[in-house]
Amino acid sequence: MKNFGNMGNMMKQAQQLQKKMLKTQEELASKTVEATAGGGMVKVVANGAQKIESISFEKEVVDPEDIEMLQDLVLAAVNDALTKSQEMVSSEMGKLTGGFNIPGLM
Repeated sequence: MKNFGNMGNMMKQAQQLQKKMLKTQEELASKTVEATAGGGMVKVVANGAQKIESISFEKEVVDPEDIEMLQDLVLAAVNDALTKSQEMVSSEMGKLTGGFNIPGLM
């Protein structure tokens, strides 16, 4: 019967961890990271829910004769912003889980 007590305690701890993780995910959705490309000519802001919140350009980067460069800069900035967002989430969740990767919870 002693094992049932330990199992109940483990379930309670797992539920508490899940609540903390959900709260952290909600908080992270309101936090943002910023990435730039082209020396700051393109700026992308992403949140902790891995959603792009804004993309902005300096006037000088908009050249109708070189759309490919602008596309490359936007792609680089978006990918960097999403990577930074994922790193922010992993870092915060790692604090809760003590560094353990729990599949399905992150």
